[in-house]
Amino acid sequence: MSQRKLKVGMVGGGGPSNFFGAPHRRAILMDNSAELTAGALRSKPDESIASAKELFFTRGYGDWQSMIAAEAKLPVGERIDYVTIVTPNDAHYGPAEAAAAAGIGVLCEKPLTTTLEEAKQLQKTVQSHKTPFVVAYTYTGFPMVMFAKTLVKDGAIGEVRKVEAWYPQGWLATKLEESGQKQAAWRVDPSKAGASGCGGDIGTHAYEFVRFVAGLSATKISARLKAFIAGRALDDDFTVLAELENGGIATIAASQITIGAQNDNGFRISGSKGTLEWSITDHNNLKFLEGGQPVKVYRLGAEYGYFPEIIKPYIRVPSGHPEGFHEALANLHMTLQLQIRAKLGEKVPAAFPHPGIEDGVAGMAFVEAAVASSKAEGAWTKVG
Repeated sequence: MSQRKLKVGMVGGGGPSNFFGAPHRRAILMDNSAELTAGALRSKPDESIASAKELFFTRGYGDWQSMIAAEAKLPVGERIDYVTIVTPNDAHYGPAEAAAAAGIGVLCEKPLTTTLEEAKQLQKTVQSHKTPFVVAYTYTGFPMVMFAKTLVKDGAIGEVRKVEAWYPQGWLATKLEESGQKQAAWRVDPSKAGASGCGGDIGTHAYEFVRFVAGLSATKISARLKAFIAGRALDDDFTVLAELENGGIATIAASQITIGAQNDNGFRISGSKGTLEWSITDHNNLKFLEGGQPVKVYRLGAEYGYFPEIIKPYIRVPSGHPEGFHEALANLHMTLQLQIRAKLGEKVPAAFPHPGIEDGVAGMAFVEAAVASSKAEGAWTKVG
């Protein structure tokens, strides 16, 4: 079948206060394989339609309900192929559920929903309609993180014994929400963010490194969630000790009050034969440590023979040239696009297994268990 540009819809992401809309739009357009078609970008209908026009979407809608309903009636090739959801957490479930039920692919920001119950219901819909679905754990889109996953799966470090995953930020070290900063305001509001602030927002990123790279899930956890800023209803610091399904352990730490930290997320995975280390502050390099041996550093570059073929389509520039956040986000869009094209019958490369609906549900189960454990003074709590 002849290929065409895929058509993409977006829910949320309009207006000057929304950070995530712009990176997603850049990511969608990066490979010239998709186009901005339909937008329901703001909460007020007139502003939503105006925003879609300003951002050069082909069609603007007043709300996501009318967008999904109208697009679902159009024939394949004219309607949107998938929708990107970049709203606050409480507005993920509705459009994701409607799109999945209509057979329209979904790329949804994390955390998946605000409750585990909603996440499980969404999973049922996605699975019953066999809808392509990706959760925007952006950092899994970095090629060196993808390569680390491959090395672990291939047994390069042996049996995983311990995983350390971290994600410190410092932007909420003061009561920024009182300044009118909307991104801060909704993240500290339980009605918008859910049961956990820091944990739901970035702790889930750190936990996804455990699942995505190490290939393991937590079976039970002991958690300490704390709000250091007086008056906050949700945690701004998140610390978890986890027991893994293979008997290993993991530490998952996230913070939004670590002054000076700039999204310094990363992981260290220790196995019976070696250790892998990666951090976004040095994201083009992956360290492999073996006992008594010099540190081996894998560097980003598609021409290097150590990269599997499944990763090479996700690397866009020659070695020595940096690829960063937007490229990683574009890689998640590429995975969803490859899944959709394969479903349409096009001959395309195999998609890398980036986080899907199961990972989104697992993230919500992790957050729910962490909240329960912290309320019980760190008591060991089952995940799931």
